[in-house]
Amino acid sequence: MRSPMPRLDRATRAFWRVKGRPVDLAGRERWLAAPMHDGPLVGDGWLADAAASYGGTVRESEPGAGLLADMAALDGPGFRASALRPEVRAFYEHTSGWRMEAWTQWNPVFQPGGELISRYFGRRVQQLALPTRPLDVALGMDSRVATIVDAAGRQRAAGWMRTLRSTGEYVYSGCYSTRVLPGSRQPSVHVAFPLQSGNVQVFLRPTVLAGGALGLTSPAGPFGRDGAYVVVEESGRTHAARAPIHETFRVYVDPEGVLRTDHVLRLWSATAVRLHYKLTPVTGG
Repeated sequence: MRSPMPRLDRATRAFWRVKGRPVDLAGRERWLAAPMHDGPLVGDGWLADAAASYGGTVRESEPGAGLLADMAALDGPGFRASALRPEVRAFYEHTSGWRMEAWTQWNPVFQPGGELISRYFGRRVQQLALPTRPLDVALGMDSRVATIVDAAGRQRAAGWMRTLRSTGEYVYSGCYSTRVLPGSRQPSVHVAFPLQSGNVQVFLRPTVLAGGALGLTSPAGPFGRDGAYVVVEESGRTHAARAPIHETFRVYVDPEGVLRTDHVLRLWSATAVRLHYKLTPVTGG
């Protein structure tokens, strides 16, 4: 008997196609152009095609590689990288030099659904497999950064692959860069999670919080503003829709000098899961 999973994937794409609107990724909605994948198993298989779109290459295992080459790329009317704690800035600019430990706490109402999504989708396609049990992350996460550079050698984006140290399974595989949304003068952190014939994208608004902490938010709002989007490609046409996923991150240094992150993911207005990360330098950044 054939596996129902491909049918499930097609049904999911059909749902977002109906919910969304047609978009032109080469024109008016170019701000939504981001890596997709051509097969059901994602992992890091999208990196080469993403680099090719910039006419460049992927650089693996570079010492000190970061999600952003320079946090000042986010400078704008509502943000100045120079106001951040040096540790916060070092993490984003030299991510590969940091070790990550993680803890999760699910809302009991959402935990069963999160487990189903992780089991029947995330782990199968090796993408967006959010841990649903505390012991899943007991041994921590491995973090790997691959920079995507153009023909001139400039970093245009970075792939951040996070896997469970206990099993090697992918938790996330995202493409990180900065992007300015239509009608805005404030750059946002742009994260795209490639999927087969589509992707999930999050535009995060940066702010400097008390004590030089970094705040990142993907709020609710109209199409074309910061927030989460689902993009699907089918029969030569592309559709995009806002998703009711809202995230907040607070990256800060605790009183003992340890870099930490509080991450809250909400569906509509309800908190679905809280994550906490402890970040420690392994190479001095």
